[in-house]
Amino acid sequence: MHSAYNNYINTLFNRVLLVLLISLLTLPALLAQDQSEIAIANNYLQSGQKDKALALFQDLAKQPANIPFIHTPYLELLLELEKYKQAEEYLDRLVKRENNIAYRLDVGYVYYRSGDPARADKYWRQIIQQNIGDTYRARQMVDYFTAHALIDYGVEVYEQLRVKMNNPRMFVLELANLYRLQGKREEMVNEYLNYVTQTPSNLNYIKNLLQILLTKPEEYEALQRVLIERSQRNPESEVFLDLLVWVNLQEKNFYGAFIQARAYDRRFKKEQSKTLEIGQIALNNLDFTNAEKAFAFVAREYPAGDLHLQGQLGLIRTQEARLKRAYPINRDSVRLLIRSYRAFARQFDPLPAALEARQSQALLHGYYLDEKDSAVVKLQQVIAHTATPPLLKARCKMDLGDMYLLKDEPWEATLLYSQVEKSQRETTLGYEAKLKNAKLSYYKGDFRLAQEHLDILKEATTREIANDAMELSLRIKENSLTDTTGQALKLYSAIELLLYQNKKDQALQWLQQMVKKSKIQMSLDEAMSKNFWPPATLSQEQLQELKQREAANVRAGKPADSVWVEITTDFFPLRDDLYWLESRIRAQLGQFAQAAALCQQVVDEFPDDVLADDAYFMLGEYYEIRLNDRAKAMDVYRDFLDRFPGSVYTAEARKRFRLLRGDFDEKKVN
Repeated sequence: MHSAYNNYINTLFNRVLLVLLISLLTLPALLAQDQSEIAIANNYLQSGQKDKALALFQDLAKQPANIPFIHTPYLELLLELEKYKQAEEYLDRLVKRENNIAYRLDVGYVYYRSGDPARADKYWRQIIQQNIGDTYRARQMVDYFTAHALIDYGVEVYEQLRVKMNNPRMFVLELANLYRLQGKREEMVNEYLNYVTQTPSNLNYIKNLLQILLTKPEEYEALQRVLIERSQRNPESEVFLDLLVWVNLQEKNFYGAFIQARAYDRRFKKEQSKTLEIGQIALNNLDFTNAEKAFAFVAREYPAGDLHLQGQLGLIRTQEARLKRAYPINRDSVRLLIRSYRAFARQFDPLPAALEARQSQALLHGYYLDEKDSAVVKLQQVIAHTATPPLLKARCKMDLGDMYLLKDEPWEATLLYSQVEKSQRETTLGYEAKLKNAKLSYYKGDFRLAQEHLDILKEATTREIANDAMELSLRIKENSLTDTTGQALKLYSAIELLLYQNKKDQALQWLQQMVKKSKIQMSLDEAMSKNFWPPATLSQEQLQELKQREAANVRAGKPADSVWVEITTDFFPLRDDLYWLESRIRAQLGQFAQAAALCQQVVDEFPDDVLADDAYFMLGEYYEIRLNDRAKAMDVYRDFLDRFPGSVYTAEARKRFRLLRGDFDEKKVN
């Protein structure tokens, strides 16, 4: 009996083992077959053969192992075909078999899609209540609702979880994102503020987010109201005052930024002054009034030390920037400014700031008093000074190169630029030096060499240098296509050099000849030195005759350049550039009505040109600042925002328009 029982057990074990072995051997084939059928079903679905897809999905759904692969497309197909009863039965089987919250939420989704949102709402709320204490499941529910564009339920889950956990600071970033999807900007902002209050070290991260998400002026204004309210409730919090400064900067409201930065500095007394930073930003944006307010506050609030020094220097630099914008330049004002720099340098010598003041003093001598030799000597003194930092020394070398270019000594200039380019390789200053070398080649008419420099500078790390390089490169390429001799561009670049050398009258004379007559008259010496002469059609005998006439004039006591020649070429492709350049010259001569008219010509005749937005923005500035026609300036800025929404001047034009409208009056900021 015992032996028979053992035989039975052995036989049963062998049969079970055989069944398992057969299953293991056939499972891969079965799985492979199902995967193939799943792919076929999906192909049917994509090709619009919904009935075939449904039949195949129904067959595949009988095997639980297939559910993870077919669930989403199968359920969506059932709902699309309005087979709601079948969908409910399918989900009922899944819910009974698996404790998967997504399947339970799908039941409510079937109710919702079948046109019974009230039933879906009641069902979902029951699930939320049952699982609200489980943080993991709460996240699963929010992910589900978000994926199905049911954002309100996702928000409700997080809000209920906060109450349940008695923690109003939970999931701040997640809730902020949901509020963003809902379009609730104020709630979104409040959550971001909650987050940065908890983790002030992530303030810059939040600033970057807000800069991306807030795109309209009214959104920044709403944020400002929230920040003011929070700042008043939490006077010891640095975060809200810091953000108030930042918001005003985004709106280019430098007075508002100054007010908040001043409050920040007085309250927190940091080593670095936020007001000093605002002063520099306002100065960079040519808001001299608020720059002076900021620098004066710093100089007064910090009676000693580096901040006092920086405040004092900032005030002088603001005076200088204001002076340079007042055309024509008043030479007496320049001399007063030089005295201010000299007094500052004596007071703080030999600190680097004092040496910077000597540098600025030298440039005023060279550019505005035409005392280039004096400027050269002063720059050489700063370069040779033992206390001069390496970076300042390199900058002074660049300035010295500029002075030599003003003196019409290009070889000395390029030598200094090349020294800076080598010593400051792969730095912003090094790229600036390379750009100066490129422009020098351009001024000399060596466009091939200029282009080689510019091709490298297009990849420069600073946007300003890269943009300048791109602009000059495009000018060379565009005009090379229409002027194979390069004669027109050579003449144009020579005019730019004259303007750089402050020879405005001669530059203007040449410009007018180019526009009106398509030719320029110049002395024989000048034409030959700039490679404009002789033309290929001129014989050696004719050239020799001209030189003999010039020599005869010299013997007779006449000027050496009294023999004139005419250079003729087609300037039409450069007409927009000519208008723009003449406009700049007219402005420097204080002829603002003519400058504005030339800007209008650029916009009218070349509305799609790269210079159009530059000219139109400058037109608004002429009306606003130089011609004192505020109404016309507002019209130009308003129209500019419509015509050039992608321009680099858009933010500034919007700010100018709002300033003229009175949005930033001091009584509104206080």
